[in-house]
Amino acid sequence: MGAREELEAQLKSIFGKAKYPVKSVFDLLPVLPQGPMTRFTAGNKSWTAMELSQKLGGQARFPYNDVDSLVKDLLDGLAARGEL
Repeated sequence: MGAREELEAQLKSIFGKAKYPVKSVFDLLPVLPQGPMTRFTAGNKSWTAMELSQKLGGQARFPYNDVDSLVKDLLDGLAARGEL
């Protein structure tokens, strides 16, 4: 499993528990086990939920109607920044 797939599995596992549609990043907080300090890893890189929000906040296209579209935008945003 590559880094992207590893991160995708983690994001879907956690954000799949959210109530959709998700209208803002604040709708995702209740499903984060350690709140904004929940850590996601891919290969040798690691980000907290707060770091992901700060890096990708301007690229988010809320509302999201399902976990797949949310996770795709997160992964595409990290890839575009050269972080994945």
